[in-house]
Amino acid sequence: MGKRIACVVTDEFEDVEFQEPADAYKEEGHEVVVIGFEKGKKIKGKQGDVELTADLGIDDAKADDFDALFIPGGNSPDQLRADDRFVKFAKKFMDDKKPVFAICHGPQLLITARTLEGRDATGYKSIQVDIDYAKANLHDEEVVVCQNQLVTSRQPDDIPAFNRESLKLLAS
Repeated sequence: MGKRIACVVTDEFEDVEFQEPADAYKEEGHEVVVIGFEKGKKIKGKQGDVELTADLGIDDAKADDFDALFIPGGNSPDQLRADDRFVKFAKKFMDDKKPVFAICHGPQLLITARTLEGRDATGYKSIQVDIDYAKANLHDEEVVVCQNQLVTSRQPDDIPAFNRESLKLLAS
């Protein structure tokens, strides 16, 4: 049975870091629900290749309604972490030990939610020092899986490994 995945995203997300994982999740029968600032709002990718429409606004999204959280990279996570509603939403998934998939700059939202301490993680080169300061165990590897819950990757080249490990968690 397919899982319901919340995807928190706003303008300037990295197009392939949304599209390729979302396609992989859907191919396996999972549902990806796009959560933005407001329902129905258009969200544009950084490269201009992907345009999304928010299925839900953050005020209407409840973590309990979802099985997993997906945070694509680009400039989107930095914007989302400035909004306490997105920070609380992400924190709830981590606290409830639900699967969380964060690629590239995605871990920025988890850093702000103060949920990485003591966990194994990776992220884009420019935020690796932030991950370290968040007291996570930083690994510069294509994919890092922590406690059968958290999947992190560094960059678009890592997407195949990111998808593989995310799908394994969704299947379990």
